[in-house]
Amino acid sequence: MSATGRSASLDLLKWLAIVSMVGDHLRYLWVDQDWLFVTGRLAFPWFCLAIAANVARTNSIKRHYLVGFLLFSVVSELPYRWLDNGSSTLNVMPTLALGLLVAWGVHLRTRAASLLALGAVIVATLGSQWLMYGLPGVLLPAALLAALRDRRLFWLAGLLAVAGNLTNSWLLQHPLQPVSLLVMFAAFASVPLGLELLRRPWPGRVPPVGRWGWWFYPLHLVAIKVARVLL
Repeated sequence: MSATGRSASLDLLKWLAIVSMVGDHLRYLWVDQDWLFVTGRLAFPWFCLAIAANVARTNSIKRHYLVGFLLFSVVSELPYRWLDNGSSTLNVMPTLALGLLVAWGVHLRTRAASLLALGAVIVATLGSQWLMYGLPGVLLPAALLAALRDRRLFWLAGLLAVAGNLTNSWLLQHPLQPVSLLVMFAAFASVPLGLELLRRPWPGRVPPVGRWGWWFYPLHLVAIKVARVLL
């Protein structure tokens, strides 16, 4: 932990999640590059782990954090739909927003936090088909929070990461295909890899992922769509 209270390891995790996410979305330009889909499975669990790590360091509900997810759930939907108009789910932000609420409920255990968490689980259960990574994705930040407290629970988060990917209909219908097996391995392995990264203090300086990170998600979707049109 730095003197400013920032964790270089946490910022590095965020950077790796961003790189993995961008690589995954570059498949819209290079559709035959299946390896980008495999490495892209690291992104969502690592974003969830970053949420869990931030929640673990708080002792109250941070409204601005939730507002950020809710605001960019709306802001990101049009760019996401523009890039992938065949998607049956919303962009990833609503899943992360609901996951944040569940993680707060597990961590704070106050009446307000518990009610918000319960509401998030109900919404995720009823609307799982419209959420990227479905109900398992919403539960993943809370499972990762539990794994941060007790690393022996990493397997639960790993299974949820795999289950979230199996909401993809193609993977669910072809679970024994080589690419499907690699996807499930990558999703499960992302959990111990991420936990190990956070456990070890990073010796160097890592540029912080600040508020610009909110805008990066919708803007990089627009950039990839523009590149796809031009190319």
